[in-house]
Amino acid sequence: MAEAPVARHAPNEGADRVSMSTILFSIRHLIGALLFASLAVSARAEPLEPYKDALFRYSKLLHEADGGDFRVVDYQELRDINERDQIPERRVKRAYVSLGVKSVQVNETLALGERGLDVTRVGPDRGAAFTVIFIHGRGGDRRLGANDFSFGGNFNRLKNLTVVNGGTYYAPSVRSFDAAGVADISALIRFAAERSGGRPVVLSCASMGSFICWGIARQEATVSALGGMMIMGGPADPDFRKSAAYGARLPIFFSHGSRDSVYPAESQIAFYRSLRSKDYPARFVLFETGSHGTPIRMTDWREALNWILDR
Repeated sequence: MAEAPVARHAPNEGADRVSMSTILFSIRHLIGALLFASLAVSARAEPLEPYKDALFRYSKLLHEADGGDFRVVDYQELRDINERDQIPERRVKRAYVSLGVKSVQVNETLALGERGLDVTRVGPDRGAAFTVIFIHGRGGDRRLGANDFSFGGNFNRLKNLTVVNGGTYYAPSVRSFDAAGVADISALIRFAAERSGGRPVVLSCASMGSFICWGIARQEATVSALGGMMIMGGPADPDFRKSAAYGARLPIFFSHGSRDSVYPAESQIAFYRSLRSKDYPARFVLFETGSHGTPIRMTDWREALNWILDR
């Protein structure tokens, strides 16, 4: 009787095949996971590419707390104004400014809501990767946020930083800091979000302009279009915890001068700490010896925007 054929394998051959396929699958899975994690960390860590960081980064750090979210930065008038400006407080030295960005800058009147809104726009009117809106304080208009040479060249840097990273910047003329002014800016935020396809909008408010930010914080529909807010030398909002922004945990970046005689720094610091006590996403930069206008001049826009866009 013929002997039935028997399959013959080297010792553990089947086990080796299973083991090898498992190893290859695991390696592929691990490589894919590492690549995804690397891309995610890269995108999360540095959303915006640098622009003249060496000239605009913060000077000596005097104090740090809250894991780096509260910082006291050294500010010296002789160094940060006199050595930086060609004409102190009027015209910064040429190295701080790049004027090519003016080729994509326009003044326009947007038909939003019930009345037109005058704005300076820098960058495309559609498809922005992100949008920054700057709200001036009392006595200002759109020219303040578009000024290239005053404020240490900080607005010129913001314009360039935004455009080279595919974003759009708006500096509107705010006619009032009441409900009507809030309605104007609310319409601009929704307009910018729609034109960008729902990408982040960052609202930055300086001095009295902060009342616009706090008013916007009450509007749930508008808050949903925001990626974060910046309060620069502004007042605190004692009722913020009742707002839609608080419920949505909208990130807030504060910057303030320690010697602000208009809105005392102590009040804003206390407000920040009340938020942090509830684990709210907030960050604070205090310019030691800085005055009311120091945050507009000295806030590192890239650092602030990266923190907000990373939330």
